[in-house]
Amino acid sequence: MKYHNITKADMLNGEGLRVVLWVSGCNHACPGCQNQITWNANNGLLFDDTAKEEIFTELNNDWCSGLTLSGGDPLFPLNRETIASLVKEVKEKYPNKTVWCYTGYVWEELMEESKKDKFLTTILNNIDVLLDGKFILQEADEKIHYVGSRNQRIIDVPKTLQNKKIVLYIDNRKLEEE
Repeated sequence: MKYHNITKADMLNGEGLRVVLWVSGCNHACPGCQNQITWNANNGLLFDDTAKEEIFTELNNDWCSGLTLSGGDPLFPLNRETIASLVKEVKEKYPNKTVWCYTGYVWEELMEESKKDKFLTTILNNIDVLLDGKFILQEADEKIHYVGSRNQRIIDVPKTLQNKKIVLYIDNRKLEEE
């Protein structure tokens, strides 16, 4: 897997101050995407032990709330094996830190795919929040939290898996009503 950047003390891509891994590879090609440079899976740096240690160094800080995976798309098929290994290790080493994951896929298609993709199953079992759905330019809204367009959901993954129905971590529709 390749990646473009690791940002530190990020406050825009999840709750608290976070370390963010910006991966390469995305097949959604959403018009208006802010990270088109990350679409090509062959661009960027090789994600190796040095990059992983850079993430762990940040997670060792008390002020760091957790890891956010963005890109590109962390759930792009070619990224899944590496992301599965990473999130499993993060949850083992840092059980009190949260893992947030952005993806252009929607929960329902991920659940279907996870029936035959062990890496995807591992990922879903080791992340706390999934921000799902393609960015839709016509639904862009700067007032909503953590996502770019109103169709995207912020899903509480453990509760959703437990209840076998989608439980939102943050419901941006309530913000629209206020």
